[in-house]
Amino acid sequence: MTAKFLFAMLYAAITLGANPVFAEPVNLSKISELRAGDMNKLLIHAEPREMSSAGFLDENGDKVTLKSYKGKVVLLNFWATWCPPCRAEMPSIDALQADLGGDTFAVVTIATGRNSLPAIKSFFKGADITNLPILRDPKRKFSRANGVLGLPTTLILNADGNEIGRMQGDADWHSNEALTLIKALLPKSEAETDS
Repeated sequence: MTAKFLFAMLYAAITLGANPVFAEPVNLSKISELRAGDMNKLLIHAEPREMSSAGFLDENGDKVTLKSYKGKVVLLNFWATWCPPCRAEMPSIDALQADLGGDTFAVVTIATGRNSLPAIKSFFKGADITNLPILRDPKRKFSRANGVLGLPTTLILNADGNEIGRMQGDADWHSNEALTLIKALLPKSEAETDS
């Protein structure tokens, strides 16, 4: 085999396998049909909506943007330490990240408004939240730019980083209904596509 042929084969393999997330666009009307239980409150958009490029802060105060999650389906949750429904749903959000988080899916929780770092850490410790990053939007620039008017608000983003769904209010994000809906948004594994 020539070097050109081997290079061509390597290029083809990388190109075809590089990002299966973008292989098939998600049929949003089919996703909408999967809503049940708490997921009935989830509004699925007819077309994906562009997100703001404004950033938010990590635990160290460094700026983070959604570009860090490009290529993943994201459950983006806006919450606050002083918000009882936010606190109530956080363990199910943590469990969702534990079960599905990885190369194709991430849960991103952003404490919006006045939430001190010690208060966030204390809540995470007390509620045994161990799978979620500590992210903050202290001046609400990111949340306002994305139309978040109340808490909790949860957005679902496709792998391109665009909003495809939105829920106002709390939910059990680790319920069978939520898991079924979110799994339908993820790319099919090779085992699923072969069978």
